[in-house]
Amino acid sequence: MKKKIYLGLGFSFVGIGFIGIILPILPTTPFILAAAFFFSRSSKKADDWLKKNKYFGSYIENYRNKVGVPPEVKRNSIIFVCLMISISIIFVDTFYIRILLLAIAIIVTCHILLLKTKK
Repeated sequence: MKKKIYLGLGFSFVGIGFIGIILPILPTTPFILAAAFFFSRSSKKADDWLKKNKYFGSYIENYRNKVGVPPEVKRNSIIFVCLMISISIIFVDTFYIRILLLAIAIIVTCHILLLKTKK
C-alpha cells in the first residue's frame, strides 16, 4: 500500500513539475526532485524512467551529482521566464498584478543566476 501511495505521489509531482515548465510562477525542480524521491522508494521502473527522461533526467542528475546547471539551461530558462511574464503582463489589466509579475520575474531570474553553473 505504501509503495502505491509513493508511486501516485511521484506521478503527481511529475505532473506538477511539467506544469511548472509552462508556468514560470511554479518551480519545476523541487517537484521533479520530490518525484524522484518517491519513485526511488516505490518503483525501480518509474525511477529509471524519470532519470532517463528527456526533459527531467538532467534535473535529477545535476542535483544528485552537485555539478550545477549548464549555462545554456540558465540562458533558456531566463529567456522563457521573461517571455512568459511579458505575455502575462500584456494580458493583465490590473497594475498591482503587473507589478507582482515583474517582481516574480526578477526574483526567479536572480535565483537562476545564483545557481551553480556547470562547467
